[in-house]
Amino acid sequence: MTYRPSVKDISFCLDHVLGMDGHYGSAAFPDFDKDLRDAVLEAAGQLAGEVLAPLNRVGDANGTKLNGDRVEVAPGFVDAIHAYAEGGWYGVAADPAYGGQGLPKMLEQACFDMFHGANMAFTLLPTLSQGAIEAIHEHGTQGQKDLYLPKLIAGQWSGTMNLTEPQAGSDLAALTTKAEPNGDGTYAITGQKIFITWGEHDGSENIVHLVLARLPDAPKGTRGISLFLCPKFILDSDGNPGERNAARCVGLEHKMGIHASPTCVMAFEGATAELIGPPHGGLAAMFTMMNAARLAVGFEGVGIADAAWQKARAYAAERRQGRSAITGADNAVIYDHPDVRLMLALMKARVEAGRAICMATAAAIDAGRLGGGDAARRREDFLVPIAKAWSTDMAVEVASLGVQVHGGMGFIEETGAAQYYRDSRIAPIYEGTNGIQAADLVGRKLGQDGMAAKELESDIKSFLSNSALAANFKVEAELLSQAMTAFSEATAHLLAQKTAQPLDVAAGATTYLKLCGDLVGGWLLLKGAVAAKSMIDAGEGDTVWLGDRIRLMRVFFAHVLPHAGAHLAAIRSGFGALGGLEIPVD
Repeated sequence: MTYRPSVKDISFCLDHVLGMDGHYGSAAFPDFDKDLRDAVLEAAGQLAGEVLAPLNRVGDANGTKLNGDRVEVAPGFVDAIHAYAEGGWYGVAADPAYGGQGLPKMLEQACFDMFHGANMAFTLLPTLSQGAIEAIHEHGTQGQKDLYLPKLIAGQWSGTMNLTEPQAGSDLAALTTKAEPNGDGTYAITGQKIFITWGEHDGSENIVHLVLARLPDAPKGTRGISLFLCPKFILDSDGNPGERNAARCVGLEHKMGIHASPTCVMAFEGATAELIGPPHGGLAAMFTMMNAARLAVGFEGVGIADAAWQKARAYAAERRQGRSAITGADNAVIYDHPDVRLMLALMKARVEAGRAICMATAAAIDAGRLGGGDAARRREDFLVPIAKAWSTDMAVEVASLGVQVHGGMGFIEETGAAQYYRDSRIAPIYEGTNGIQAADLVGRKLGQDGMAAKELESDIKSFLSNSALAANFKVEAELLSQAMTAFSEATAHLLAQKTAQPLDVAAGATTYLKLCGDLVGGWLLLKGAVAAKSMIDAGEGDTVWLGDRIRLMRVFFAHVLPHAGAHLAAIRSGFGALGGLEIPVD
């Protein structure tokens, strides 16, 4: 079975869970309406299903090759890169002043949801370019914007993010790459970067590297980091690619998955670059790109989990084995065995929860453009680490269940289930490991006053007052209320312990993030179920499909949301269980 873009699921989430109709004709999106939204989703689904998905196995089998310092991508990928650019997909939400379409972030990410599901290795290329576009737009000079943004948005050039060094992964304070002034306003970058996604390839006219480096007078630590723009080809006087810069790929990483995405070792040997933002202000500038990437990685998780579920569901409908306890039939399809059906239901429920969490994060970004002010920014900041970490952990679990549904055939590469598992495993590591996301959530995002958490709790309480819940979903409303109480108590506990017992806060961070994701996912699934019930009662839409929205919510509420109490207990246990634990090295 080939991947089928989940346009119907995505549209339901946008319309009935997150209320995208508030964007139509708004001041921020004056020319945006439902017809345009549907046309964009349909076209994105067509690109995902007809162009990108057929290359997924091709890319996994062929990978990329380093020929000198030139990376050759898998067969068909260059044509796909050009088709992606010609379709205008780099500019869906980008500034119209530079050739973008200025559409909502929610719509942009809905497209990426399908692109990642179709071919995650390919979609990492536009994901990084999108981040570069946002960083240059936010922090570049007007000249840099004028020169680079139109080409990046048009897809003629691609972008990368160069942070990691052999001795400096998440600890950017250990970064040693140097930037020496050339005396003409440019800088010479010298150093080595590793794990650079799509750092070199033969599908774009130019590659724009955003590089973290230190100026000669830089203070130690992260305060001494600056951000530089370093193109593969130095621009000539007309703004076109000219002389080859001294930035080259010197190696390709041999990876567990995403074989078609070239992960490069980049050597900068006095490469010519321009400063972006103020000297020593690189970390703040880079975090514009990083936050965009973190939400995008969350959608990577959603997309690949959706694809893994689709493959497992198709296999379960065909594979025959044993007597069904559900139908009583011999030689039954394995879908008719309760354990398999439960696995598939949990996979799908988690996918829809992750999709809603990530889309709610994109909605918060749009809310800022619609005048949501500080509250919108707090919601975005609070949800970004949850969207990234919860959804990528979910993807690994769902892809693993996909292998399990296939049984022994899942362990065989030819079935394709294993690729989803291998590919998904990088996502919890990307853009700050999920442990770092959790630390960010309980640290900077929770803050000292917990305002963002309290605003989220207030929104869920308001939803729980909905009369439709009492009439149709009384049990689920009570379960959501219990989970919210656990969230409230966990938040209060962590805030109280921040100064008194910081190790307890650190030990509880990952579990707190899981609790937040379970709560938000459950809330949004129940919102969707309320909408589905209303539509069924009104005789609108596909009643069987809508009924499945309700049944999937109930699976989540039966098997995922009740963990909230256990999460609270684990958070309260703090560092004590670990404090005396010693694991011998010898």
